[in-house]
Amino acid sequence: MDKAEFFRSARSDLTGPLHGMRVLEVTTSWAGPMAGCLLADLGAEVIKVEHPEGEIGRVLGPHLPSGLSLLNETVNRNKRNLSVDMRDPDGRDIVLSLARTCDVLVQNFKPGTLHKWGLGYEHVQAVKPDIVYVSISAFGQFGPHHERAGYDPLVQAQSGWMSLNGAIDGDPVKAPTFLGDDLGGVYGALSALAALRHRDATGEGQHIDVALLDAILGASNMFPSMARVGLPMERTANQFPLVAPFNVYSCRGGHVFLGMSLDSHWKTLADYMGKPELVEDPRFCSTQARTDNREAVDFLVADWCATQEQADVVAELGARGIPVAPVNDYVQATSDPHVEVRDMLQPVELADGSVVPLSGPVPKFSRTPTRIRSAAPPVGRDNTELLEELGVDANTQRELSDRNVLG
Repeated sequence: MDKAEFFRSARSDLTGPLHGMRVLEVTTSWAGPMAGCLLADLGAEVIKVEHPEGEIGRVLGPHLPSGLSLLNETVNRNKRNLSVDMRDPDGRDIVLSLARTCDVLVQNFKPGTLHKWGLGYEHVQAVKPDIVYVSISAFGQFGPHHERAGYDPLVQAQSGWMSLNGAIDGDPVKAPTFLGDDLGGVYGALSALAALRHRDATGEGQHIDVALLDAILGASNMFPSMARVGLPMERTANQFPLVAPFNVYSCRGGHVFLGMSLDSHWKTLADYMGKPELVEDPRFCSTQARTDNREAVDFLVADWCATQEQADVVAELGARGIPVAPVNDYVQATSDPHVEVRDMLQPVELADGSVVPLSGPVPKFSRTPTRIRSAAPPVGRDNTELLEELGVDANTQRELSDRNVLG
């Protein structure tokens, strides 16, 4: 199927499948903003509430030549922005008034913080009984660790995930991405949609508790269960413990990742390597035999790959149906025409007028397509419009601005 055929019945009058949903986002850094970003990308109207001085995400790098934070531009696109000091009673009341108009509230402050400011679940529920209130934090709203401060790498460490990551004989290594934050954001957005389905069926809102620790454990495959029942766990680096060959191999001009889970794949590879006799060799004749003799089979494949051009291995083995991929850096990966056709880098005009490619929405909807509709807004860009909607007149806005309640 080509791209035009996939989108043949696409509508152009909607922002996405969540068109008409309104989300209030009271967040900072990455996990909470990521949940809001996913909902915004899917078409929801997301209003980010931010302190008049701006949140830390605007300070953290990497920075573009203009000084704008690429972190902020990436995770806060497709949103509106209201700058207000929520710690001030008047600021709190503005946020509560805005919450009355929303379907979902997403927040990722340390547990107890918003409650102290009069913006906890019970406070918002009092003005909007069917609100879906999503709290994202490192360790959750309850449990022995719930009051601890935590960041993504700390949760990677505490969850056990880091213990299995890295070279087999090396130290534990964190993920290069914000793994726990990203998973927390995904679970936050997904759980909000599930709760909205329940609300639409019953009229009941609810409080959702998403912990980054839970998110990593939940995405740790079988490892938590293996730990509890006493099954051995070993660091495997690039290998896959159930099949072989399955590893990174060095070629001329770069590395490739080869993965063989079927005997038919092994036969095709052996034939292409010019060693059909390996198919009948009792050490390599079955998946179990190859797994039991992993070092020997890895040596054979590595020795052959070392004589081959990376591009040839990818092209020739791929054409023969063998799972193979080049080990790219991000420059190579994002230069792939496939990535361009999939719209995974979309040129966006930022607030300063510069145009920067940002990573686009992941799901493709044939009827309600999504895209990056707008850049991350400056602090307080939508204050006047939103406050007028709430009935806050110009004189009151000026008075609140003079008191630094508004930006």
